[in-house]
Amino acid sequence: MLDPYPSDHRPAEIPPEEWDLRVRLAAAYRVVDMLGWSEVIMNHLSVRVPGTEHHFLINHYGLLYEEVTASNLLLIDVHGKKVRPSPHPFNPAGFVIHSAIHMARDDAHAVMHTHSTAGTAIATKAHGLRHDSFYAAQLYGRVAYHDYEGLSIRLGEQDRIVASLGDKPCMIMRNHGLLTVGPSIASAFWQLWRLQRACEAQVLTDAMDGPNVPVPHDMALQAVADADSYSKHDVEGKMLDALARKAFRRDPSYAT
Repeated sequence: MLDPYPSDHRPAEIPPEEWDLRVRLAAAYRVVDMLGWSEVIMNHLSVRVPGTEHHFLINHYGLLYEEVTASNLLLIDVHGKKVRPSPHPFNPAGFVIHSAIHMARDDAHAVMHTHSTAGTAIATKAHGLRHDSFYAAQLYGRVAYHDYEGLSIRLGEQDRIVASLGDKPCMIMRNHGLLTVGPSIASAFWQLWRLQRACEAQVLTDAMDGPNVPVPHDMALQAVADADSYSKHDVEGKMLDALARKAFRRDPSYAT
């Protein structure tokens, strides 16, 4: 089977484990773009690299997602300093959001933030996400909310972002967009994929006549438990790997 995360182009100065994360994160950028969730040069996906310093990889500000590669990802610390030299800037909002979560949550190795149309639409509705569709039910009790504070470019918002997220894997940033976290890139992507699909379903059902069929509390809890059981079969990894293979067949340059 095709390996969508080849290590052929690893520079000697970058450790193998970091390079593997670079390739996987670059693949995730291409997949997000392929699915239509990218926002020109905006938004950001990040992953923490091994070590105690909480350094993390994030996109260079100004690139389309289809231009992100393993080598042009930026490695920065939680104070906003580049760990590896690069002439390229990073998005200030990306730093504020991602550094706050990487510092506060040991389990948040990967953080993903999007402004998809459906996600932003649900973020704008006062009632937020209803848990009455197949994927929304799987996220019952797993979605946090953060009140809108304009562009997330002020360090003072960091503590409030962390407090709003709590221990949840998903957060709807009101009037803004979606955010997910996970112990791996694949896990954060799986959360984002389900949250995005839930938002898409709600946008469509809200445009249709007639009431929705509610999902009872007990059945929603069962849906969460059933979905969690799929982790034993690595559904997160299988999902992202499959999409990464498709992205690799289209353009393997992300692995360079």
